[in-house]
Amino acid sequence: MSQPSYLIVVDAAPYGSLACREALDVALALAAFDQSVTLLLRGAAVNGLAADQRPDAIEQKNLAKNLGAAGLYGVETILAIREDMQRYGIDPDATGVPVTLTGASQVDTMMNSFDRVLQFG
Repeated sequence: MSQPSYLIVVDAAPYGSLACREALDVALALAAFDQSVTLLLRGAAVNGLAADQRPDAIEQKNLAKNLGAAGLYGVETILAIREDMQRYGIDPDATGVPVTLTGASQVDTMMNSFDRVLQFG
């Protein structure tokens, strides 16, 4: 029996709630157990990719650093919605995180290609 594939979808801003951090924790835990994991950031969640974050002002750790290390733990792909990256002015080449862009119109089809979809936000 093959392992199920997981899509972890994050819709929440990176520091307005615990949703982004919890989604990343779930993704890393699943990947640590050799599960196939893809992380999708959309809406305000794409701000977690911004290179110039300064979360120490609110006593938080930099989420972009954690996202950048996700591949080391086995998270196969980090996806971000192209239109959301443009809306928030985030240059995908300047994030420091290996991110693959996808169009908003492709999300529904993409979700159907995974065995399990977990949504945070």
